[in-house]
Amino acid sequence: MALHAARNIGDAFTITRELLTPIDVRRWIKLAVVAFFISGGMSLPGTQFNASGGPERVPTEGVTTSLPAETAPLIATVAVVAVGIGLLFAVVGAVMEFVFVESLRSGTVSIRRYWNEWWRRGLRLFGFRIAIGLPALAIGIGWIGLFFAPLLIGLGEPIVPFGVFLLGLPVLFVVGLVYALVSSFTTVFVVPIMIKDDCSVLAGWRSLWQSVKTEPKQYLAYAAIGFLLTAATGLLTSVAVGLGAIVLLVPFGLAAAITYVTVSVSSTVGLAVLAVLAVVFVLAIIVLSALIQVPIVAYLRYYALLVLGDIEAEFDLIPDRRDALER
Repeated sequence: MALHAARNIGDAFTITRELLTPIDVRRWIKLAVVAFFISGGMSLPGTQFNASGGPERVPTEGVTTSLPAETAPLIATVAVVAVGIGLLFAVVGAVMEFVFVESLRSGTVSIRRYWNEWWRRGLRLFGFRIAIGLPALAIGIGWIGLFFAPLLIGLGEPIVPFGVFLLGLPVLFVVGLVYALVSSFTTVFVVPIMIKDDCSVLAGWRSLWQSVKTEPKQYLAYAAIGFLLTAATGLLTSVAVGLGAIVLLVPFGLAAAITYVTVSVSSTVGLAVLAVLAVVFVLAIIVLSALIQVPIVAYLRYYALLVLGDIEAEFDLIPDRRDALER
C-alpha cells in the first residue's frame, strides 16, 4: 500500500508555488497577517528535561523565596494583562485557521469575508483547544509543582522524592505527545472537515476517528513525515529570519551609533530614541518572520490537505488543484 504522506511531499510544493506565483504583494501581505496568528503545519512541541545526576535534596540556604509586598500588585497586573493578551491572540488564531484553509481552498485571500463566515466555528475550535490544553497543562505543572513548590515556599522538602519525580517524567512526555497529536490533527484535519461538512469540532473528530481506525498506517505515516517536514522547514525559517535580522541590524545599528555620538545616551532624548529604534527593530523582525512563514505554512497545510483527500475522498477540499496536478 502506497503511503500518501510520502507521495504528496512534492505535490504540495507544486500547489504552493501555483498559489504564490506570480507574486502578488497584497495577497502575500494578507497571508502574512493570517500566518502570524496560526501555527505552521503539524507542530509537535518537544519537552526537555534536565535530569542530570545529583543529590536528592536541593539546598535552599541563602535562597530568597519571597517577594517584596509592594511588587505583588504589579506582578499580578502584568500576569492578568499577559493572560488576557494571550487569550485574545488564541481566539483570533482559532478563527484564522478557517480563514487560511478557505484561502488555500479557493486561491483567493479575503480575511474579512472568511472571518464573518467562520468566526463561530473558530470560537468552538478555541474552546476545544482550551478543553484539551488545560488538563495537559495541569498535569504537567501539577507534577512538577509537587517537587519544586515546597522548595520555592521554603519548606525545604519536596512532596515526592527525587527518584519518584524522575519516574513520572516519561508519563509527562506521553501526555505531551498525546496532546500534541490531538491538537495537531485537530488543526490540519478536523478544521478542513468542519469546513467541508459545516459541522462542530466534535462531529469533525468523530468523522476523522472513523477514518483513523480504517487507515491507521496512513495517519501514522503523516505524523512521522509531517513532524520531519515541520522540523526541516522550521530550521530553514530560523536561518532565513536570522539572516534577515543581521541585514536589518546594519541600518538600526548605524542609527543607534549616530544617536550615541550626537546625543547623550543617558539623556531622556537619547533613551527615547534608542527605545524607539529597539521597538521598530523588533516589529521589523516580526513582519519579516510573518512574510517568510507564508510559503512554509501554505506548503505544510496543502500537504496535510492532499494527504487527507487521498485517504478519504469525501474530505477532499482541493479536488480542482489535485486534478491540475494529474494533468
